[in-house]
Amino acid sequence: MDTKLLQILVCPVTKGPLIYNKAKNELISKSARLAYPIKDGIPVMLEDEARKLADDEGVE
Repeated sequence: MDTKLLQILVCPVTKGPLIYNKAKNELISKSARLAYPIKDGIPVMLEDEARKLADDEGVE
């Protein structure tokens, strides 16, 4: 994941920062409790495509 791109991307729901999870290839929004997938190197920043984080799922 390009670090410059990560610096300008924000959660489309909360407008908050995102954390890159390399193991799952996702961008995590802690405030929205959503994980946005990265497909073929492109972040899919759609709420409908995001995975909801489980209550017990920690954010690395």
